[in-house]
Amino acid sequence: MTTHLRVAAAGPSSTIQDRGRVGYQRYGVSVAGAADPLLHAAANALVGNRPGEGAVEFTLAGDSVTVEGGPVRIAAAADADLTVDGDPVPGWTSLRLTDGQTLRIGHLRSGMRGYWAVEGGFALQPVLGSVATHIRSRMGGLDGGALKAGDRLPLALDQAADRGEHCLDPSLLPARGGRLRVMLGPQQEYFTPAGIEAFLEEDYTVSHEADRMGCRLDGPAIEHARGFNITSDGIPLGAVQVPGTGRPIVLLADRQTTGGYPKIACVVGPDVAALAQMRPGERLRFAAVDAAEAGRIQARHRELVDGLPALLQSAGGFALYDSGRLLGFNLIGGAVTGWD
Repeated sequence: MTTHLRVAAAGPSSTIQDRGRVGYQRYGVSVAGAADPLLHAAANALVGNRPGEGAVEFTLAGDSVTVEGGPVRIAAAADADLTVDGDPVPGWTSLRLTDGQTLRIGHLRSGMRGYWAVEGGFALQPVLGSVATHIRSRMGGLDGGALKAGDRLPLALDQAADRGEHCLDPSLLPARGGRLRVMLGPQQEYFTPAGIEAFLEEDYTVSHEADRMGCRLDGPAIEHARGFNITSDGIPLGAVQVPGTGRPIVLLADRQTTGGYPKIACVVGPDVAALAQMRPGERLRFAAVDAAEAGRIQARHRELVDGLPALLQSAGGFALYDSGRLLGFNLIGGAVTGWD
């Protein structure tokens, strides 16, 4: 029998994501993929998967899943409380769960998105080489949509490997601030010097108009020099479009493939993930870098992702050190009183 995870309760927007559907934008297919590739890779590293394995991305609040079969190894990379059958368990730690046990992931204390992964990944049919969910086109994931209560996720492994557990100290991951590095262009000539100065020197605020497709920012209007329409061209990850309102829009993982607003800049890849973790009302500022520096930033990020397994620490043979489990062991077998 194939082992499944049954969704007992789903977060408001939980989807299966991997590295995305790369190479198909020319055909009108959005890339999708994890909004925060670093945390996605961290969840996978904790259970022994490769960085790009399909995992669940959740928004603001996590999911509750029950094991059917197993055992199953699962881990969450998120600043949230976790319980197994109601008992607290550590986050950022792999957990080996048995048939009938339920993991519940609570609300995020910080950030917008968290991730949980299972050893071996999900047994889902890739679409154009990816299991990433793109809800607008109903492509990938589980039936092309967000998870909902009652869904059953088939797992690639019927039984988790019999080994010790691992944990990751999240303080070892780089801190993220409100400074987003950008490369100017490709249509910076469509903006006045005053418009470019405002973009680089003023603060902007994440608005409530934000999802996996893009994030509209509130702040000073960016002045156009040559109108706000161009011949539609390709939209890279992190492109900063400026429509007629002058309010910039940063395009994220589920972005459209082409667009007709001029792009004043593109956010460097790792900082796109930082923006995807910012909540409405948080403030940010853009800083220009050249192509060489952008390349170095991306290279350091790749090294960090590839080096995640080296940051793991042993969590011992068990990951569930709650009081109920400890009381189930005979910790003093063979002991006698001092009067015997």
